[in-house]
Amino acid sequence: MSDDLVLHMKGRVLVGPEDVRDEVWVVDGRISYDRPAGTRDVRTVEGWALPGLVDAHCHVGLGAHGPVDDATAEKQALTDREAGTLLIRDAGSPSDTRWTDDREDLPRIIRAGRHIARTRRYIRGYAHEIEPDDLVAYVAREARRGDGWVKLVGDWIDRDLGDLSACWPADASRAAIAEAHRLGARVTAHCFAEDSLRDLVEAGIDCVEHATGLTEELIPLFVERGVAIVPTLVNIATFPKLADGGRARYPRWSAHIRRLHERRYDTVRAAFDAGIPVFVGTDAGGTLPHGLVAAEVAELVTAGIPAQEALSATTWGAREWLGRPGLDEGAPADLVVYESDPRADVRVLAAPRRVVLDGKVVS
Repeated sequence: MSDDLVLHMKGRVLVGPEDVRDEVWVVDGRISYDRPAGTRDVRTVEGWALPGLVDAHCHVGLGAHGPVDDATAEKQALTDREAGTLLIRDAGSPSDTRWTDDREDLPRIIRAGRHIARTRRYIRGYAHEIEPDDLVAYVAREARRGDGWVKLVGDWIDRDLGDLSACWPADASRAAIAEAHRLGARVTAHCFAEDSLRDLVEAGIDCVEHATGLTEELIPLFVERGVAIVPTLVNIATFPKLADGGRARYPRWSAHIRRLHERRYDTVRAAFDAGIPVFVGTDAGGTLPHGLVAAEVAELVTAGIPAQEALSATTWGAREWLGRPGLDEGAPADLVVYESDPRADVRVLAAPRRVVLDGKVVS
């Protein structure tokens, strides 16, 4: 055994929903449940430990007007880290954030490449804006650039219609998703409205972001196909303000997103009750600040999801879904320590005592 510092986490270690240990050791940056022999320098941390939190919809490198510089992206990532988020699924970004992979002090990022949207049907500066004939080629491009995910914009406001509508014909979605799967990538899509969902799910999509348009009629299809949702309720909370801003020009759209907002909690609870996998995502970046993961977990609980399941949606379950380890023997030591049991009150997540990344106390 080397003379390097060994971290001893003592208290309650929430390895999994039914697996609670009294202690864990961090040796050479890795998790161990066996006390190392010959250790001279031990630092003990006490409290309640969870695997590093997951934000499964978070845009590092994205600002209100598009890509940001590396210094701004670093601040975004550090803000998420301070909140306990140590694993991010970056659900679309125009910035190249590969440089963060060389930083041991920043959260791990699973990238989905850049958003792929229909021409003039998304926020300017965010996405590749293309027509359906080019969708397969762009999906293949982003599948090769990403880390196993591709992000489509499934619906957006149609200015001629004055309301949300689906962006892609069913045959284009089917061909594009098949190509992503051929290349080993999963596909997710931004979807606010109802009419974009059936075609995408029947085309084989793996996940839907926001999913505010999910209806009782569509829920069984999601369950049958195993499609997950990431509700981003902290983002949906902004809908009334958006509706106010667009009411004069697009009254139909404004009324529609108000209705989606009003039933947001019922939508998420119905999805969860039916067995649709639900995961935590904040939609940070763009116009939302980073570091909102605790607020999103609290929103899931407000929607009626039990606290332990809401925790799983940002810890054990989310990591398994994304193919990343939690507090497993030999895994990288990425964990967050709290003063009290977050299963009893998820609001504890808003105040981490310690953040350990790659075996080092970084906060």
